[in-house]
Amino acid sequence: MVEQRLIGFRGRRSGFTLIELLVVISIIALLIGILLPALASARKTAQAVVVSSNARSVLQATTVYTTANKGYFPVSYVYAAERTGYRWELDQQRETHPNSINGYIHWSHALFDGGEVPDDAFESPAVLSRGAPRTNPGPDFEDWEPEQVNDMGQAFGADGPEDRQVKRLAFACNAAIIPRNKFNAGTRREAKLVKENVIFRSSNTILITEFKETANWRSLADPSAGGENKIKSHRPITPFYGLSAGADVFNEINRPVASYAYPDVEQLEDILRTIDDNQVGLIVGQGGSNSSLEAVGDTFDGRANYGYVDGHVEMRMLIDTLKEKQWGDRFYSMSGNNKIDEDGQPGTP
Repeated sequence: MVEQRLIGFRGRRSGFTLIELLVVISIIALLIGILLPALASARKTAQAVVVSSNARSVLQATTVYTTANKGYFPVSYVYAAERTGYRWELDQQRETHPNSINGYIHWSHALFDGGEVPDDAFESPAVLSRGAPRTNPGPDFEDWEPEQVNDMGQAFGADGPEDRQVKRLAFACNAAIIPRNKFNAGTRREAKLVKENVIFRSSNTILITEFKETANWRSLADPSAGGENKIKSHRPITPFYGLSAGADVFNEINRPVASYAYPDVEQLEDILRTIDDNQVGLIVGQGGSNSSLEAVGDTFDGRANYGYVDGHVEMRMLIDTLKEKQWGDRFYSMSGNNKIDEDGQPGTP
């Protein structure tokens, strides 16, 4: 009986047939195809949450700054008077830097150097290198982008300037509130400091947003200042244009009527559709709208985080912020008549 059972026992088949393997592979591929988009979406959502949290930290630090400085917002940048430290001279804040070797003192340093916010609060996990490099990165190789040159046209390794700015910057400020340094530029208009209590509709006025990233951060380069690799991350977003001077807002005629306007929404939409990863110079108005709004980010399905003067953060599309005129009712940081024209046409007295 035992022998018969042993002889009649054929044993179980081990392994898979080719058809079974193909079926298993197909099922796995199908599951991957279903899960990957969901995982990518979850990753983007998590990144957006981090960026939103970082934006709130920056806004909170700005509130601490304004409280400590009689209600005034910081300057977006100034020309430093020395190669190190934070001293700057009012009479040196001209059209161009009188001593480029001294670099810039940036608004981010005014916030994080006081201990109110860590420097990584200015970063975004969703963009290249977590943010744009300094205009003048300094001695550390990791702080430079490929082929980048500093404000003096020098590549990595030169004894060049080092900006007092966070190493990586994902956020830009609104130049209509946090001004450029043109206090003594000899232009028709000059910059002025802005007090928090003069902002009309603070809950509906943008203070900060995200930079737009193109290859090696060339979106923030200035082609007219020495090539596609001279990155100008110290610059703020200028949301308006002059009705007679265009992008040259500091040379706008000082009229008794409104002299500045928002870019045309439809025109800006057309411009945004043409921007690709090779685009250069958005921060300096190379996009074509006579503003630098093209340099605003769209990392999250065409949207970005916007931080408002009252301290809250929203995820929005740039075009919607223009339609709702959320960049300000005035060019607050500009001397003279700084009203915004509703129609975008030159007014008459």
